[in-house]
Amino acid sequence: MSTPERSKPREVFIQGLTLDGRSFRPSDWAERLAGAMSSFRPGGAQMGRAAYIGYSPYCVPNVINGIKCVVVNEALRELEPMAWDFVMNFARDNQLQVVDACLLPDAHPAASPRPGR
Repeated sequence: MSTPERSKPREVFIQGLTLDGRSFRPSDWAERLAGAMSSFRPGGAQMGRAAYIGYSPYCVPNVINGIKCVVVNEALRELEPMAWDFVMNFARDNQLQVVDACLLPDAHPAASPRPGR
């Protein structure tokens, strides 16, 4: 019996910690990076009445275990290789920790009511 091939990570977490463990500054770095990537979205950038302010689903700021990070979906690499290179070079140039992972949805969303209540 053969061993199943391990699937590629679906996301990369760029953490707000440098390789030597210091917090990265400025404190809004994640929002700035994700904002710069906001036009990279399914169907391309929206114009006119369909346009809205928001982050791309491929590059989203988040806080995980108390550490500010940017979750970058590997779909960005296929959509726009230069954008992928930009975020990965940002992490490398600033010596930020990068982790291959997959962000899982919450098992019990806080907003959903319990049955029978």
